[in-house]
Amino acid sequence: MGEKMDYLVSVIMGSQSDWNTMQETVRLLEALEITYEVRIVSAHRTPDRLYQFAKEAEDRGIQVIIAGAGGAAHLPGMVSAMTTLPVLGVPIQSKALSGLDSLLSIVQMPGGVPVGTLAIGTAGAKNAALLAASIIGLQHEQIAENLRAWRTKQSAGVAEEPEGVLA
Repeated sequence: MGEKMDYLVSVIMGSQSDWNTMQETVRLLEALEITYEVRIVSAHRTPDRLYQFAKEAEDRGIQVIIAGAGGAAHLPGMVSAMTTLPVLGVPIQSKALSGLDSLLSIVQMPGGVPVGTLAIGTAGAKNAALLAASIIGLQHEQIAENLRAWRTKQSAGVAEEPEGVLA
């Protein structure tokens, strides 16, 4: 796992069930032409994998970690505790509390262990990719340009008036 790769972002999640949400992150990273890797790293079921991942991420060239987790969502915080890389947490919508449990688990970090927490669900997954692009774009002009173009296209896609309005 310690081999240096050409990935700028690591997208991790606690389990396979989180993929439905986190694939939105990946789609947007691809659209922005940001290299990434995707892994399942469970804070509770694979603690040794979590430790190894977090300790080696920076040496492998990763610049931002996006961690999606649901329920007792400890993954983003545990990763942040073991690295100085920016960690963006995406709360996965859960059945029990509609993701509020995930959100509170991620956002309520003790001082000194920061996690940039996004919205619950797919909106958070998309915004995590955009925020990662903003961070990486500070050192990679092409990614900054890709982000500007994406935002311009998004704005152009918004109608000026609602359909069906009578003049």
